[in-house]
Amino acid sequence: MPADLITEPRSRAGRRGVSSYTTEAVRHQLAMDGLAEIVASHEADHGALTEQEAEEARRELFGEDHSQDAGRNAA
Repeated sequence: MPADLITEPRSRAGRRGVSSYTTEAVRHQLAMDGLAEIVASHEADHGALTEQEAEEARRELFGEDHSQDAGRNAA
């Protein structure tokens, strides 16, 4: 792994916590990859997600508060 990618996790997690920090990052990336596969499969069968479908998925995954924040950030 490039040294510049080690510096910040080390400062955030402490030297002994880098392994745990990295484990959580990989776990998160695998979950995101899985979601991308689900969306790709759905879109292959049904076409692109509508904004309403995407919003419903955001609410289901992250809750009402996150959904409202996503709308604000998009503006």
